[in-house]
Amino acid sequence: MTLVKDFRFWLLAAALGLALIAAAGPTRVARQPLYRLVFVVDITRSMNTEDYQSDGQPVSRLEFVKQTLRRQLLALPCQSQVGLGVFTERRSVVLFEPIEVCAGFAEIDAAIAALDWRMAWAADSRIASGLASTLEAFKNSRDSLVFFSDGQEAPPPNPRYQPDLTVFKGQVKGLIVGVGGDQAAPIPKFDANGKRLGFYRPEDVPHRSTFGESDLNPEKIEGYDARNAPFGSRAVSGDEHLSRLHEDYLRKLAGDSGLRYQRLTDTGSLGVALQDSGFAEPGQAETGIAWQFAGLAVLALAALYWRN
Repeated sequence: MTLVKDFRFWLLAAALGLALIAAAGPTRVARQPLYRLVFVVDITRSMNTEDYQSDGQPVSRLEFVKQTLRRQLLALPCQSQVGLGVFTERRSVVLFEPIEVCAGFAEIDAAIAALDWRMAWAADSRIASGLASTLEAFKNSRDSLVFFSDGQEAPPPNPRYQPDLTVFKGQVKGLIVGVGGDQAAPIPKFDANGKRLGFYRPEDVPHRSTFGESDLNPEKIEGYDARNAPFGSRAVSGDEHLSRLHEDYLRKLAGDSGLRYQRLTDTGSLGVALQDSGFAEPGQAETGIAWQFAGLAVLALAALYWRN
């Protein structure tokens, strides 16, 4: 009988000791891939197009990107670092350099949640030029660039003046993420206070570029005048007031610049793309092992009651 009591005592003592160790939150250092990412998000007006679904409700592309990024923060291992930037007009601006995701989680999450189209300093959207300026800033950097855009340029690009992105091949690692649906959808229109005013109409947006010289043969341009009407006198109509994902264009930009391409289909699709070994750095991170001691404590208690 004494032996049985002693056995129960030691099981109870072991369970208590293991529980106390688990409560202290023990960790161990483990080797694992770490990431240093800078997310640059297109905040131009076409990103307000609502062609994603969340909880059965339509949401804008920008809102869906924000949901995806906030989910991605939870998936990154501690000691990884994340920075954030925005794109509009012809350039990107980095809001903050990469900071550690666990210690800075609240700040990073709040910054992502606060992204808004009204942060844009101009209404134009020259994605190729903006990507070129971003790549120039990231040349030979440790950071991996993750550039989100629907690929819609406003006004449409003039091929004669497209930047040469091939000069950046091998100098920047990263990913272009295509955002949006395949079907053209109306672009919501807002006032400066964020009040919705309906949708953009054909007469609200330019349907061709009128910068510089036309890339067409002058003989094929109706009403051409080298000085006064280099793009012709005929009014141009189109569907630039609608928006869709310009996937072929983004794939070309990615191929020219040496970046990879990934389409954003759901909030989990980005994680798979970012787990590519090309974006990882070898490192060490602390991993919680409290669950191991808690499990042993439960086993000790189970053995105690089994003896009963």
